[in-house]
This record gives sequence, structure tokens and C-alpha cells, in this order.
Amino acid sequence: MTAFPTTAIPEGLAVRPRRSRRGGRRRDDRGALPWASPIVYFVALITVGLMLVPIGYIILGGFRTNAQITTDPAGLPSPWVAANYIDVLTGGIFWRQVLNSTIVALATTIGVVVLGLMASYVLARYRFAGRGVLYAVFAAGLMFPLTVAITPLYIVVRDLGLMNSLGGVILPQIAFALPTTIIILVPFLRAIPDEIQEAAFIDGASRIGFFWRMVLPLSLPGVITTGILAFIGSWNSYLLPLFILNNEVAFTLPLGVQSFSSQYSVDTAKVLAFTSLSMIPALIFFSVFERRIVGGLTGAVKG
Repeated sequence: MTAFPTTAIPEGLAVRPRRSRRGGRRRDDRGALPWASPIVYFVALITVGLMLVPIGYIILGGFRTNAQITTDPAGLPSPWVAANYIDVLTGGIFWRQVLNSTIVALATTIGVVVLGLMASYVLARYRFAGRGVLYAVFAAGLMFPLTVAITPLYIVVRDLGLMNSLGGVILPQIAFALPTTIIILVPFLRAIPDEIQEAAFIDGASRIGFFWRMVLPLSLPGVITTGILAFIGSWNSYLLPLFILNNEVAFTLPLGVQSFSSQYSVDTAKVLAFTSLSMIPALIFFSVFERRIVGGLTGAVKG
């Protein structure tokens, strides 16, 4: 048996990490990216702090009295006072506005997901004249914010008799959320192999059956992402309800915060408590489904 010569590696000669083909960043033998520069983490920490400080100030301010805020605006509660939050939670105004916001957000989300998925399915899986133009029209909708169309939109809603009603807020929100929904869902639906569709048709599935049994489960990450974005956008919407809703009974939470701030302008602590309670549902919702949003958007980019 012949022994092959081996070459010894000189001491002090370290194995250089591999360089990634795409990004150009070096990787170690396990394929993990190295730690970034401490400056990057310092800048990220400062950025996160600047974002969290106002939220923390609002939440802590609700546990203080007006005297504490006047004496030491940047101090901590001493003592802690829960009466502001209790007064807001035991009042009927806050919960009525929470109900209105929930109805508007859920109806908007359902409308956006259903209509967006149907339109995206046609644009992604059917070939017809003008398909590219129609897709471009939806994409162009991203360039027209709500602030540009608020005046003609107000006239249309008024002529339809939807003023001071939640329907007058829901329908425009669905229309303005559809472009983003279609842009996200079309890549998901296009990525479904044609072989799966042909196999489904051979097995006797109809187009509707293929849509419900195959398309919907495979595009579920994108559907969840668009639904979350629509829900959060509707929950935080302020400009459209401001123009459409003039009756305090139909106010959503963003309008309720503005109205409550005007009504209790001298009671700063209670205003801070109302504001913090109004933003907590959106923060919890976004925190729970954050990975779903990132995963859905990543899939849309890959598709």
C-alpha cells in the first residue's frame, strides 16, 4: 500500500474565511457571517432608543399626575398613579372607539385580501391582451397617496350618501390598499409551477377548485402579509376618517385621541393615558406578526 505524501501547514498560517459570491462578505468555515463593526451596533442602538423614548414617555406619563409633569416633565412617576388609565378604561368613549376601529380594520382587511387575491390570480395566471397595462395601472396607484385624492374622494363619498358612516371609510381604504396588495401577491401566484396546475386539471379539478385547494395554500404567506399591512394601515388611519366622520359616535381611535386631547387639554396625564392605550393594540399586533410581514415581503421579492 503506497502512502501519499502530506504537506504540513506552517504554523501561524490561518485559514482565510471564504468570500461570498453574491455579497462579497467573508464567511467562516461554518458559513456564518462575522460580527459587524461595533459602530454599526452603536448606531442601531441609538436609532432604536430614539424610536422607543417617545413611546416610553407617553406610557409612563399616563402613570403620573399633572403636578408631576409640570414640576419634572422628564422624570419618572413618583408615586405611580393608575387612576388615569382606570378612568379611560372604565369610560364608554374609549371602548366605543375601539369597536369602531376594529370594525373598520377587519372589514378593510377582508375586502383587501379577497379582492386583491382575486385580481392578483387573474393577472398572474391568465394571459390576455392588456394584462401588462392593467398591472401597470395598479402599480401606478402606489404613486398617488391619499392626501392627493382626498378632496375628490370626499365629494364621491358625499354623493354616495356615506358621510358619517363607517362604510365611507372602509370602501376608500380598500381601494387605496389594493395596489400594494396586488404588487405583493402577483409574484407569489406567478411562482406556482404550471405543472401543478396541469396536474390538477388532469385530476378533474376546476379553475375554482384549483384556486381554493392549491393557489390559496401556496400563497398563504403573501395573503397573511397583505392582511396584516391592511389591518395596521386601517387602524392607524387618520386623514380619511377626519374628512368623512363628523359624528363623535362613529369616531375611530385616531380621531378619538384628537378629540379627547381637545376636550381634556388641561389634563395632560389623562391625555397621555388615552394615547398610550390607543396605540398599544397596534404595537402588539405588529410585534406578534412581524416575522410574517418580513417573510411575506421576502417571498414577494424572490418571486
